Amino acid sequence: MSLEWLAILMFVIFLGLLLAGYTVAFSFAGTAIVFSILGILLDVFPLANLNLLFNRWFSDGLANFVLVAIPFFVFMGAVFEKSGLAERLLTTIGLLMGPLRGGLALAVVIVGTLLAAATGVVAATVIVMGILSLPVMLRYKYDHRLATGIITASGTLAQLIPPSLVLIVISSQMPNVSVGELFAGALIPGVILAGLYALYVLIIAQLRPNLAPALPIEARTIHGWALFREALVAVVPSILLILAVLGSIFFGIATPTEAGSVGAIGACLLAVANRSFNWQMIKAAARTTANITGLVLQILLASTFFGLVFDRLGGQRLITEWLTDIPGGVIGFVIVANIVVFLLGINLEFLEISFIVLPLFVPAAQALGIDLIWFSVMMAINLNMAFISPPVGFSLFYLQSVAPPEVRTSDIHRGALPFLALQAVALVIVAFFPQTVLWLVEKAGLT
Repeated sequence: MSLEWLAILMFVIFLGLLLAGYTVAFSFAGTAIVFSILGILLDVFPLANLNLLFNRWFSDGLANFVLVAIPFFVFMGAVFEKSGLAERLLTTIGLLMGPLRGGLALAVVIVGTLLAAATGVVAATVIVMGILSLPVMLRYKYDHRLATGIITASGTLAQLIPPSLVLIVISSQMPNVSVGELFAGALIPGVILAGLYALYVLIIAQLRPNLAPALPIEARTIHGWALFREALVAVVPSILLILAVLGSIFFGIATPTEAGSVGAIGACLLAVANRSFNWQMIKAAARTTANITGLVLQILLASTFFGLVFDRLGGQRLITEWLTDIPGGVIGFVIVANIVVFLLGINLEFLEISFIVLPLFVPAAQALGIDLIWFSVMMAINLNMAFISPPVGFSLFYLQSVAPPEVRTSDIHRGALPFLALQAVALVIVAFFPQTVLWLVEKAGLT
């Protein structure tokens, strides 16, 4: 067996371990240890390469300033969730949109977009909106499939809309692509996707009013000036914080890490203003931040070891040759890359895809002259699709864990299908019109 095929066997065994349910980091590290020993025995992986491994661990992980943005943005989102800011935001916008047919669903889209820009974590957004909005929508006779579909789709916007954790991780794997460039590149596609959701809800509400009725008058507990004042207090500060954080990155005022630290402090100040700042809230937010950050770094270090062994066995060279020889050139490569990432994304978390699958595509994409910012945003949209794709999309399980008993699993899965189609439409738009990604990057002077 040639070394390249040994590398392919290594990759297949790794995927098999993941699909069998083994921990991601240990699957990476365990496979890498076994095949590094084989490499040493075959004299293609000398012990001196361990120094290279430690250097790569330090440069790609511990000394990577970009990754410091992860705990800041995760903490910002955790404070929004734990302090009740997200709940107040959803309640207020629900009252504002209530008089419209489909108003509650439209409020879910708006709040999902805002929480995506405040949290960057899908699980938190889907679960919060599932707990708060799904019982209300069911109480006012919303169709189960429409209600669950709009929650999973809107919550999954956190995969794409900055400061998405996905974009931060992807940028760490893309040479010469900054987090700021990906944030700017993903913003317009994220807004397009949210707009498609909102348009779909409004059309369905007009064509079939019984599926998404307006909120009854007796349910609108706040009216007039009181509602306006509540909107000013609950909605405007959150929007201003989000705009300040993202705007400082786009206009070069602050790095993503610096902006993330400001966002974390700003979220705490909003919690103080909301009278929900206390030790229990801080402890819960810190625990969430530590868990997610530790998971990312653990997988990063293990995947670095895996990637080094895979490369030394010639796997990267073989994959690059295969991808660059695909019929159709750039178009063929983009189609294959999207299909592979979508299929793997149904069963694997975005961390595994970002740390081991996407790096396999990068050399071929560079050889074909593909813009890596555009390519990265397409992959983020693709992962967005995989997150709500039945039968094992992660967002579907997040919502199922908090759904009331009367909501069946089949309702959640079938409700996601129209929104999966809308995500495919957004992916096609971005694929055929790269300026939807690159225009804001160029305008912000990030290239």
